[in-house]
Amino acid sequence: MTQRPLFLQHIAQTSPNPIGIEADRAEGIYIYDRAGRRYTDLIAGVAVSNVGHCHPKVVAAVQAQAARYMHLMVYGEYIQSPQVLFAQALASVLPAPLDCVYFVNSGAEANEGALKLAKRYTGRTEIVAFRNAYHGGTHGALSATGNEELRNAFRPLLPDIRYLTFNAFDDLPQITERTACVLVEPIQGEAGVRLPAAGFLQALQARCRDTGALLAFDEVQTGFGRTGAWFAAIRYGVTPDIITLAKAMGGGMPLGAFVASRSIMETLQSRPALGHITTFGGHPVSCAAALAAWQVLHDENRLSEVEGKAALFRRLLQHPAIREIRGEGLMLAAELADAAMLRPAVAALLQQGIITEWFLFCDTAFRIAPPLIISHEEISDACRTICDVLTRITNACRT
Repeated sequence: MTQRPLFLQHIAQTSPNPIGIEADRAEGIYIYDRAGRRYTDLIAGVAVSNVGHCHPKVVAAVQAQAARYMHLMVYGEYIQSPQVLFAQALASVLPAPLDCVYFVNSGAEANEGALKLAKRYTGRTEIVAFRNAYHGGTHGALSATGNEELRNAFRPLLPDIRYLTFNAFDDLPQITERTACVLVEPIQGEAGVRLPAAGFLQALQARCRDTGALLAFDEVQTGFGRTGAWFAAIRYGVTPDIITLAKAMGGGMPLGAFVASRSIMETLQSRPALGHITTFGGHPVSCAAALAAWQVLHDENRLSEVEGKAALFRRLLQHPAIREIRGEGLMLAAELADAAMLRPAVAALLQQGIITEWFLFCDTAFRIAPPLIISHEEISDACRTICDVLTRITNACRT
């Protein structure tokens, strides 16, 4: 019996038209509904399931840790092995001096923590963010999100936030000695996967150094191999003062973090103590899952496969309805020649068992961000279906 009526009655909805797949189980790149139908997940739960759904090593780590202990105490008071071991692993793949991890529950919470840390460390109040950036739905993260339609209904928001245009070098002088931090996605995700112009992130970093502002990278979507490097900071050769992480970090479990050098992070310890605190941040089961997912990516050398798989998507998605494939690694946007095709295409693909979606701030492209474990054969099958659907929609529009 379907649970859809109860879902609509008792589960708070985020939009008038939820996708509504009634999930029964998930494995690898596939989700199965209660009727046994299989869906190819080309968005990985929105850049979450980088090692696939229910990876056996992640499931085993979750089961083992849940049997040992779960929540014990608010974050930071007890020494919990999963937190310590994962923080050590994380520091080993982050560029120095990013080696001090504050675990939270989500990307929005990570960005909240980063904003507070920057204000506390610098003693300044201004936050610089970018138009068409997305940093989360909580009050502070929403304040830094660069879309007025999302922000307007919830005013008043945080004061003293300045918005610049991504890749606009001429905007950088607006970062001044009043600026506590610049919060930026190194690749703008919800804007439709907009890449940084050559030299822009380097110029941004130089301006922050000149003014004493901290540079914070929101790598909630780009982290953990999505671009073919552990982090986009590594790919672009720019080390921020703070990096925020979530989504793929937990291997399918809820986990976020903001990371900085110890000298910066120490400012949260006193005046006041507990100035930033979380009950469930760094939950031991989530950290155990995260460490297992990290080990899968590391031990199986999954990051080295990303570029080849991305190239295959680009080669097989040559279609008159697709204007371009834009992106980095397996963080891609398929830009359509006719924007009116977008929603019909996404709906038709779902009917054919392919899960993709549009972007919050781009109504002309659909997202391709599959689990990094996707095989070449699975890519070929998915691309064949995408092209068939686009051909069918194109022909229908002509008639």
